[in-house]
Amino acid sequence: MIKKHIPNSITLLNLFSGCVGALFALKGEFTFALYAAVFSGVFDFFDGMVARLLKVNSPLGLQLDSLADMVSFGFLPGAIIYTLLGEYFYNPYVPYIGFLITMFSALRLAKFNLDERQSEDFIGLNTPMNTFVVLSLPFAIEVLPHWSWDWFLIAFTVVSSLLLISEIRLFSMKIKSFEWAENKYRYGFLLLSLVLLILLQILAIPIILLLYFLFSFLYFSKK
Repeated sequence: MIKKHIPNSITLLNLFSGCVGALFALKGEFTFALYAAVFSGVFDFFDGMVARLLKVNSPLGLQLDSLADMVSFGFLPGAIIYTLLGEYFYNPYVPYIGFLITMFSALRLAKFNLDERQSEDFIGLNTPMNTFVVLSLPFAIEVLPHWSWDWFLIAFTVVSSLLLISEIRLFSMKIKSFEWAENKYRYGFLLLSLVLLILLQILAIPIILLLYFLFSFLYFSKK
């Protein structure tokens, strides 16, 4: 009885971290929001793994995982864009554009649960990756403060929202075996991403996203 509740408990920790991260984001404390999102990502990764190891997968766990992701990787990125837009526009209504990401994240998660094509890989940008790209923006603004971020943020929000529900095929990081031939694109992507993170830290995330698109294109073109 206890064993079957362990994965759901991990999922709830994902949800808790997402709530904390969103509160930090709304207060403009983006470093702490980033830490919270990292914890959410770790919990999101391990809840499914633990469920498979303990052989306690359940429909409840699937639904709970999506609900937790909706906060951690749906509401949190929307709150970040909302806060950033509030710093650039005097119009009190413009910042609400940021919650387009939240709405399209909900649509993305609902489609994922129903789309049998996504049992192994993704169709459309997954919400955790999108969230970390959004989280990189406040730090990019610190590096390039005089850039035209106001309209860029609006354009980014629209493009990001559309990518979430796009038909672009992207590989998942589920590794069934450790053979090089089967995972060479995943390994190459992970290695280059690690190097970029060491060199550029959080600012590497947008570049990593482009690499993700590139390696996924190569991966599916060879299948």
